[in-house]
Amino acid sequence: MIYRIVFAALAAAISAQPLRSLKTVPVPDVPGLDTYVRDKTTLIALGKAFFWDMQAGSDGRTACATCHFHAGADHRRQNQLSDPNNPFPANFQLTLAQFPFRQLSDPANRNSTVLRDTAMRAGSAGTFQRVFQSLEPGQPAEQGTESLESAAFLLGGLQVRRVTTRNSPSVINAAYYVTGFWDGRAARVFNGFTPAGAAADVPGVQVLRDGQLVREQVRLNNSSLASQGTGPILDHLEMSYAGRSWPQLARKLLSLPPLGLQRVAPDDSVLGRMASIGGRGLQYSYTELIHEAFQPAYWSGGTGQMEENFSLFWGLALQAYQSTLVSNDSPFDRFQEGDAGALTAQQQEGMRLFQTQARCTTCHGGPEFSAASYTNGGNGNGRGGNRAFQRTGVRDAAEDAGSGNGSFKSIGLRNVELTGPYFHNGGQATLDQVVDFYARGGDFANNAIRPFNLTGAQKAAIVAFMRALTDDRVRHERAPFDHPELCLPTGHPESQPGQLIPALVPQFPRGAAENWAGLAEVGASGHAAPLQTFEELLQGIGGDGARVNTMTGACTAPLP
Repeated sequence: MIYRIVFAALAAAISAQPLRSLKTVPVPDVPGLDTYVRDKTTLIALGKAFFWDMQAGSDGRTACATCHFHAGADHRRQNQLSDPNNPFPANFQLTLAQFPFRQLSDPANRNSTVLRDTAMRAGSAGTFQRVFQSLEPGQPAEQGTESLESAAFLLGGLQVRRVTTRNSPSVINAAYYVTGFWDGRAARVFNGFTPAGAAADVPGVQVLRDGQLVREQVRLNNSSLASQGTGPILDHLEMSYAGRSWPQLARKLLSLPPLGLQRVAPDDSVLGRMASIGGRGLQYSYTELIHEAFQPAYWSGGTGQMEENFSLFWGLALQAYQSTLVSNDSPFDRFQEGDAGALTAQQQEGMRLFQTQARCTTCHGGPEFSAASYTNGGNGNGRGGNRAFQRTGVRDAAEDAGSGNGSFKSIGLRNVELTGPYFHNGGQATLDQVVDFYARGGDFANNAIRPFNLTGAQKAAIVAFMRALTDDRVRHERAPFDHPELCLPTGHPESQPGQLIPALVPQFPRGAAENWAGLAEVGASGHAAPLQTFEELLQGIGGDGARVNTMTGACTAPLP
């Protein structure tokens, strides 16, 4: 028996890719991209505008960045809970005392007395539950009707924003994943319309051939980011009113100035040359950006063709922008490149333990620190086989099947100190809690997450090493991680506990008023102060200006 255990451990170590600098790994090429794209620089700019534009949401207030604004993730704390199977408190404000979601009397022993346990998930606030009716060109907010089917997101008869059932993972370095989302459902092959890939029944894009519009299928490999990008924008929980279509989204955005509600820094690393100096938005229109970025055959047939092909433009532009979000200059990278002083002695000891006793590289090896990456042979169908998707025992598999039997993507660990809360359910607030989780062998049945015995000092060394995976450009939002202004919904005000304040919007009489936080636009040089961690947010650290993105800034955008 001992020999079998030793052999299994050695096999895992051999199969894991060695840790090395991410500078050694290029973002995978997309074969055939030039068929659709004629200017990749403009494509990136279009993607950055799409990603940060609050006008893209049906309410005119919700961008892709609303759930991926903080080191590519989301560290808001109020109205972030959901549970599709059990009751939960709407508009709840998380505190450090609520973590971990499953608390044991002995954090080192998963069989010890359970002091607290919940199936709730810390996700991301999306939209109010509404049904699309119509839109008026030139207006960011669409017309809709309230739907009250999700009673869990009603409090005192008023609606709050609904919350996703999984934690928002970071979009930074996501270009290295073979498939997208926690469960891998965003396919490696982009079909031009949906996340589902080549197997999906889609009509094909319109192409102008010899003066005639014809339909052709899109099949772009290495494009899970494009596949993923087509999901949330029409999802009636995340960004859209139910029933909105691609042509309707296109009709609205093509009538609006890009980022028209938001300020853009004149030294923005991508959009600065286009920014409306002293005003809001860009000097270019979305139509002009699409014409410059894409081959004429996909838009020269007129407005109707542009609307029909908008999903293609959206997916490829988002992919191009997010493929620039590569954090490959952490202290770890510099150490791997020969700078012996880049890591402290404690961090070097943590790196040794990370690769040996703790066996972290079994699922988090290679330069991307993820078995789901191209370098690690991340399997393209999102199911088992090479540690890319693992059942790690975060929760009982019956609560969320993930990619099958409770398996979820082995998420990359770069910048992990900034992307809490952790795991697909957001159930751990700190890296110390994460290390304790793995040391005790998980909380529920899993694929063989074996306990390991480390001293407190050794666990602290692993945490110190993981903090050395943070790129200072991410920490200070320097290029390419700079961004336009953004306003974020941060829960709903209550006149007294459990008593919401109505928003008093005639179109939506059951809607609750909202709290908003503003993130100021930042250019290529970034901030002097670092980003706040989730743990610091819960502890109230950084509100004195020592941190940025503290959810205390005022929203100054003219919200519709």
